[in-house]
Amino acid sequence: MENQPQHDEIHVISDIHMGGSPGFQILKETTRLAGFIGWVAVQRPDQSVALVLNGDIIDTLAEDALQGYIAITNAAEIVSRIMTDPSFAVIWQALADFVKRPHRKLVLIVGNHDLELAFPSVQRTITERLAGDDLEARARIEFSTIGAGYTCNVGNATVYCTHGNEVDEWNFTRYEDISKAARRLGAGLGLEPDEWRPNAGTKMVRDVMNEVKRKYRWVDLLKPEMEAAVSVLSVLDASVLAKLGSVAALLTEAKIEKAEADARLSGTLINVARESVANVRVDSLLGRNLLQAIDPSADTSGASADDMLLDAERSLSEPRRQRPASAQGTLGRWQYYIDRIRGVEPEEALRRAVIDWIRDDQSFVVDHPDDTFKQINDVVSPAIDVVITGHTHLARSISRGGGKHYFNTGTWIRLMKFTAAMLDSKNSFEPIYRVLVKGDIEGIDSPPPGVGPILFDRTSAVTISADQQGVTGHLLDVTGNGTTQVQAMGAAEFLKP
Repeated sequence: MENQPQHDEIHVISDIHMGGSPGFQILKETTRLAGFIGWVAVQRPDQSVALVLNGDIIDTLAEDALQGYIAITNAAEIVSRIMTDPSFAVIWQALADFVKRPHRKLVLIVGNHDLELAFPSVQRTITERLAGDDLEARARIEFSTIGAGYTCNVGNATVYCTHGNEVDEWNFTRYEDISKAARRLGAGLGLEPDEWRPNAGTKMVRDVMNEVKRKYRWVDLLKPEMEAAVSVLSVLDASVLAKLGSVAALLTEAKIEKAEADARLSGTLINVARESVANVRVDSLLGRNLLQAIDPSADTSGASADDMLLDAERSLSEPRRQRPASAQGTLGRWQYYIDRIRGVEPEEALRRAVIDWIRDDQSFVVDHPDDTFKQINDVVSPAIDVVITGHTHLARSISRGGGKHYFNTGTWIRLMKFTAAMLDSKNSFEPIYRVLVKGDIEGIDSPPPGVGPILFDRTSAVTISADQQGVTGHLLDVTGNGTTQVQAMGAAEFLKP
C-alpha cells in the first residue's frame, strides 16, 4: 500500500486500562510496563521504531468523576488525574522519555473505554504531559481516533492495527457521534447527557458491573467478559436480579450494534431499524436448554428477550416444579441465580456458574481462532500482511493463510484463570470461594496458603521487525521488570522475505 508511514520496527500493546482509584484499579504490572516502554525506546536507535498503544489505554469508565457514560465536561480533568495518579505516573514518564528520543513514534489508538481520546482537549493534555514545549517530541505523537486504526509499512509488509471492538456487538463505537461531540465541545455548545447514546457494553459496565465491583473488586477480570459477567455478577449480588430488565434492553441494543458493526470496517454507515430486531434471541447469554430447565413448558423458539425474561420471572414466583432429568443436569448461564433463589448454597451456585463459563474454554490458547479473529479476518483486505487487534484481553497468533497473519496483543491487566481441579468439587472450590467473596484485589493477587494461583501472569506485546532477511513477527511474553525478560511465545509467527 502506498503513502503509509514507514518503520523498521513496531511494537504494539493494548488494553492497559489505566484508571480508577486505588483498590479499584485492574492494572497491576505498572513497573513492568514502564520497563518495557523503556526497552522499546532503545531498540535500533538509528532506525524508525514505533510504539502503538492499540486502544483502551486509559479507562474513564472506572473513574468516580465520570458522570454518565462519557466525560463531556471534564474529560481533560479526568485524564490529568489518571496521568498523575501515583500508580500510573511511572508509565507516563516512560512514554515522555520515549518521545524525546529521535526516530521514535508514539501512536495512540482509541478503544471503547477511552473514547475521550478523540477530544482535542484530551489530546492537548496528553501531548503537553509527554512533550511539553519540545516541538520535535510533540511531532512524534500521533492520535488515531476516527476508527481508522493505524496502517503502516514495516519493511515490505503492510501492518494494520485496530482495537478490535469494531466487530463486538456489545462494544461497537459510533465514531461519527464522537466527532459530533468533539465539534460541539469545540464550539462551546456542550452536549446534554441524553444526547449521547452509549453502546451496550458501556451500559453494562457503568450500570451493572461497576456497582458490584465496589464490593467485589475483581469482577471485570473475568474473560470472556460478557459471557462470564451476567451469571457471576448475579450470584455475587442478588441486586443484579433487579436489573434484568435493563439487561434485556442491552441485548436489544447489542444486536443493533452488531448489525451496524458488520459494515464498520468497510467504511459503510448503516442505520438499523429497531423494529427489525425486536425479536432478539438471547441464547448467547441464557441458553435455550436453561430456559427449558426454568420452565420445561416454555417455547423459546421465537421469544424475544423481554418475553423470555418475563417467563423466567413467572417461573421463579411459582412453586418448584419437577424438572426432567436432562434439564436437571443443565448448568446454563442463569442456573446460578435460580439455584440461589431456591436455596442452593452460594458456593455451589458460584461453582456452577464458573463451570458453565469455562466449559470448552480456550481463552488462553494463543492459536485458537476466536470470534474476533474470524470476523476481523472476514472484513480486512488480503492486501494487509499483518492484522493486529486487542480488546478481548486474550493474546492470539493465527495464520490468515496466503502468508498473512493475525495477532492479538492481549492485555496488561490482571487475568483470572480457573482450572478444572479448582472446580472439581465443592471441597476443592471452597477455598477459592472464600477468596472471591472477600472481594478485594489483594486476595486475588496473593491467595492464602493452600489456594493455587488465581491470576494468570501474562503481559504481552507484538513486535514486527524488518531486516536484511525480511520481515518477522512475534507475539511476546513480557515478564520480570520488562526490560530484559522479553521473549517470543515460540518461533517467529510471521515471516515475509
